[in-house]
Amino acid sequence: MEDLKSYIIIITKIVEFIGILTIFLGALYSLIRFLIFIPKKKAGNFTNLRQSLGKSILLGLEILIAADIMSTVVLDPTIESVSILGLVVLIRTFLSMSLQVELEGKFPWQSTKSKAGRTESKHQRLIPKI
Repeated sequence: MEDLKSYIIIITKIVEFIGILTIFLGALYSLIRFLIFIPKKKAGNFTNLRQSLGKSILLGLEILIAADIMSTVVLDPTIESVSILGLVVLIRTFLSMSLQVELEGKFPWQSTKSKAGRTESKHQRLIPKI
């Protein structure tokens, strides 16, 4: 059982590293892309930078949440550690939702206007119209 725990610790550290690397590489990619398009004076450069950076942070946060869940649930499933995990997940979920609202300008559960002027939900947009 101790061998399994040591493997899970290693896997958790790898997943955490992947999350951090995702945020770092996403930020680096976004900044390089922004710097390339500055001389071209393309409209919306700053908006594209913010959206690209926000998406990489969102993805990195989701990966870090997965690492926290793995380490807490598998390695130390006490009431205290699970409640700390719940608080961390709540904070990261709030950050993720705030970033998503910042990027898309609406909450995930809000419906959008279709081209025909009707209000439709995300699920209705996925169903092809015949």
